[in-house]
Amino acid sequence: MKKPLFAVIISLILVMTLTSGCVYTKVQRPYDKNYDKTELGTKVGKSSLHSICWLVAWGNAGTRTAAENGDIKVIRHADVEYYTLFLGLYTRLTTVVYGD
Repeated sequence: MKKPLFAVIISLILVMTLTSGCVYTKVQRPYDKNYDKTELGTKVGKSSLHSICWLVAWGNAGTRTAAENGDIKVIRHADVEYYTLFLGLYTRLTTVVYGD
């Protein structure tokens, strides 16, 4: 009686672990490693690229484009944001820069 319940619990844990983030993922992380010395500045600029069905991609997620979009002359910090839907059927990569 206990073995089937144990097998069901283990199977559920395995399925949840293997499929985490498959439907929706939104993660933002910094580009640098000096977290204690991070200065953000007063302006924010973003640039993005998009992809659909792993076949078509467009946009420019470059740091320079993000700085130009935010009218930033001196970049102090940069982040990258990943947004994914349905195993990558739609993906957006955004570069976020902070500075003055």
